[in-house]
Amino acid sequence: MTLARSVADVLADHVSFEVESIDRMYLNVWVPRLAYGAGVSGFFVGHRGHAYASTALMDPMTKEFVAEIHGFVAARGLELIHFAKGQRKDELTQQFLATFTEDEGVLFVGRAQEKAGVWRTQRRHNPASGGSYAWLVRSSAFINFFYFYCVDADFGPFFLKFSTYFPYTAKLCINGNEWAKRQATKAGIGFEPLDNGFASCDDVPALQAICDSLGAQHIDALLRKWLKILPNPFTPEDEAAGYRYELSILQAEFSLTQMLDRPVSGRIFFEQVLHDNLDTGRPDHISLIFNRRVITKGSRCTPGRFRTRIITEGVTPSLHVEYKNAKIKQYHKEGRALRTETTINDTRDFGLSKRLTDQNLTALRQIGFSANRRLLGVQTISHDPIRGARAFTELTAPILTDTGTRIPGLRFGDARVHALLQALLIHRLLPHGFTNRELRTLLAPLLGTTTKDITAGKMTYDLRRLRAHGLITRTPTTAATKSPTPESSTPCCSPTPTTTSCAPAWPRSPTPTHPRRPGCAPQHGHTRPPSTTSPATPTSLPDHPTTTPEQTQPTHLTQS
Repeated sequence: MTLARSVADVLADHVSFEVESIDRMYLNVWVPRLAYGAGVSGFFVGHRGHAYASTALMDPMTKEFVAEIHGFVAARGLELIHFAKGQRKDELTQQFLATFTEDEGVLFVGRAQEKAGVWRTQRRHNPASGGSYAWLVRSSAFINFFYFYCVDADFGPFFLKFSTYFPYTAKLCINGNEWAKRQATKAGIGFEPLDNGFASCDDVPALQAICDSLGAQHIDALLRKWLKILPNPFTPEDEAAGYRYELSILQAEFSLTQMLDRPVSGRIFFEQVLHDNLDTGRPDHISLIFNRRVITKGSRCTPGRFRTRIITEGVTPSLHVEYKNAKIKQYHKEGRALRTETTINDTRDFGLSKRLTDQNLTALRQIGFSANRRLLGVQTISHDPIRGARAFTELTAPILTDTGTRIPGLRFGDARVHALLQALLIHRLLPHGFTNRELRTLLAPLLGTTTKDITAGKMTYDLRRLRAHGLITRTPTTAATKSPTPESSTPCCSPTPTTTSCAPAWPRSPTPTHPRRPGCAPQHGHTRPPSTTSPATPTSLPDHPTTTPEQTQPTHLTQS
């Protein structure tokens, strides 16, 4: 086995297997109808029949809930641990897990004081009558939280922490990799664990299918199950009246674990990455990685700090890239695997609701996993001049087919070749592909001519060269059962990303795509939705594959 010389070598030749999975998820458990003042008033007045809403009515509920928690701890013989400031709860949990032998149950209960939002009663006066009345206002206070550290038969270790003040919000923390381990065991798939991941697996496709199947319904079922086991501040009558806990996403981690053949491969990877990728956090690179438009000037510039951080714990470095409230962390996991994690701390950064639904979780999956792949793609195209030189030679040299036909190469000094490569970089063509006529329309202004001067025969000659050198692929026509469209009436082509000396380019690693237009099937897609601009009449050319159709400018190829 040869020694890896670059990031591209490590990813192409030294990865034993890889798996993508939701990793840690931190969720808000709340009652939507109690999140605003009118809802709280409706709970006490409309539902429970009191004359008015006041914090005096909340106090008996709090005392009853806390007493029920202490009774639960005593009845089960659990330890009630008072967390000290700065105490690492994960390390304590591992100690309890080491001696826990049941399939599921409560490990221990912890208590800590934390700041939280609460309701308070404020006395106000009616200016007309001069009388006083109580008014509910939102405030904050340091209150007690109770942590329930548990083990579930399906999800493995998790914790649920409850606030002891009305409206008794809670937080749920799970790990998707632990869930996948339990499901793989039930399915009879052999594997070797790697902390909260996998070091080896007998059936990688089946394991990936398990990881992909984790949905909102599984997490919701976990919450409903344990709300019936643990103390609950709300009665069955409250839940029947619509005062029911729901889930929203506070934080979600999406991990890509790539198991390496030997530790030295990981060390080579990080030596190369840390040497050449300290500028990954720049706005232009962030735009490529997250597939989002980044505005750096003006009153509506994108918030957040664009930076790359290198953090070293002992002798293990980790790379951190930030975008708004999202972060990507890349590190050498236990000296055996390359772990790339995208953490989304605010779903609204990507235009998504916080509610835990299958639709939102699917969209977040696509964003998180695509960001992981794009980061690796950016790192890959930044390296390996040997492969780049080989690809350049293959691109410019003629090709002799099996039938003896000679297909000319794409001479890099030819202005027509530059125009062809420039047209392929147009982002809006990537999801759909393009037809002969569409490419001709784009090529004409780049060559300073008109479409009448570019015959169909010339375009066929160019498309033949591009296809023979692996830059595009020909896709079949639409099936007769589908509605024909102008784009699908003739065969079309799709750009295929490849390592060449034309930069800037896009990552070679494939990313999830949106539904494709009939008749066109690109090999590698992007996650941006299809353009609404008619392909036959482009108004301008984008300056980068990641820009949106609405802000498009001319682009230029640069020689590496």
